[in-house]
Amino acid sequence: MLAGHFPGDPLVPGVILTEALAQTAGIAAASAHPEHARPRFLLSAIRQMKFFHAVRPEERIVLRARRVGAVDELLQFEVEALIDGKQVARGQLVLNALTKAR
Repeated sequence: MLAGHFPGDPLVPGVILTEALAQTAGIAAASAHPEHARPRFLLSAIRQMKFFHAVRPEERIVLRARRVGAVDELLQFEVEALIDGKQVARGQLVLNALTKAR
């Protein structure tokens, strides 16, 4: 799957970790709405993202997202990725809630 990212020494790219964290934030945001009325959540901004350790494709990653703010349709989340309880990535993401009426 990631054989081309540093051949012989595969790593999970930071953009993949960031997308996984954005998806996690989207799931968290959607859980606050009834299933029949959930908006779509799109990544609107990466306010900050830091990567502390390399992640290997075979490692189990725990993803967490916590909403820390909201202005109109914009929701801000603090996110983190952990392996064996050790933080490997942390940041702040902003999602835009798009209602189905649009």
